[in-house]
Amino acid sequence: MSELTKRSVPFRKSDELLKAIFEENFPDFLRFMYPEADTMFDFEKGLTFMDKELLEIMPDRERKKGRRIADLLVKVYLKDGSQKWILAHTEIERGNDDGFPYRMFQYHYRLLDRYRVPVETIAVFTGGHTQGRPGEYGYFVFGTSLTFRYLTYQIFDHQEDELLVMDNIFAYIVLAYQKALSENKIAEEELAEQRSTIARALIETNKYSKDRIMSFLVFLKSFLFIRDKDLNSNFDQYIYQVTGGTIQMGVIETIKRQEREKGLQTGLEKGKADGESKKAIAIALEFKKMGLPIADIAKGTGLSVEEIEKL
Repeated sequence: MSELTKRSVPFRKSDELLKAIFEENFPDFLRFMYPEADTMFDFEKGLTFMDKELLEIMPDRERKKGRRIADLLVKVYLKDGSQKWILAHTEIERGNDDGFPYRMFQYHYRLLDRYRVPVETIAVFTGGHTQGRPGEYGYFVFGTSLTFRYLTYQIFDHQEDELLVMDNIFAYIVLAYQKALSENKIAEEELAEQRSTIARALIETNKYSKDRIMSFLVFLKSFLFIRDKDLNSNFDQYIYQVTGGTIQMGVIETIKRQEREKGLQTGLEKGKADGESKKAIAIALEFKKMGLPIADIAKGTGLSVEEIEKL
C-alpha cells in the first residue's frame, strides 16, 4: 500500500478559518475582484462587517453534506461619499449545486427587502476545474420575467504563474485553495514545496506588515495541512531564514493558540457576568414590586440606586 493510500482524508476546512482570512484581507479581495478598487472604494474610512444583519435575513443557513459556506456581508464606503453593501458568498464545494443561483437571489432580495440598500453580490467558487460557475438566476412566466446577475470568480480562472506575480495577498489565498485540492493526491513532500513557494511569494512582495504576513502564514500552514513533523519543522526553519529571523512559526502558533484560549475564557466570563446581572435585575424588580426601600434593594443585589429606579 502506497504512502498516499495510507494517509487519511485531510481535515475539512472550517468556516471560521475561511471567514477570518477573508475579513483580514477584504480590501485586497476587492482589489483582486475590481482592478479600479482604489479609485472606487474609500478604504481609509474602514469596513464594517455585518454578521448580525446577515444572520437575521438567513437564520437557518443550511450546510449540505460536502459543502462548506463562509458568508460575509460588508459595508464599504465609496470615494463619492456614498455607502454600499457587499455580499461575499464563498462556498467550499467540489461539485455543482443546481440550487445555488436561487440561493444567491434569496440572499439578495431578503437584504434588499429588509434594509432597502443595494447590494453587490459576489460568488467565489472553490471547487475543481470542472466545477460550474453559475452567475445568473431568472425565470419567465407569460408576461413576467426576472433576471438576477452577480459577479463570480472560480479559483482556476487564474493559473499559478499569473497568481504568483500579482503582488496581492488574496492571489496567494486563491493559490492556496488550488493546492488544497491536491491534498491526499500528491506526496506531502510536493505539497510542502508548494506551500513554501506561496510563502516565499508573499514575503518577497515587501508590501505587507509583519502582522499580516504572520497571520497569513498561520493560515497557510493550517489550510495546506501536512502531517509530517519533519516537513513542518523544515517549513518553520525556512520561514525563519527567509525573514531574517524575524518570524518564528512555532512561536506564532503558540501565541495564536493563547489568543484563542484567552478569547474563549473572556467570552465565558462575560457570559457568566451577564447571567448574574440579569439575575440581580430580576430579583431587584421583584423586591421593588413588593415595595421594599430602593436603598435596601441596592444593598442586597449590588445594583445601583439609579439602575433600580429605572426598572
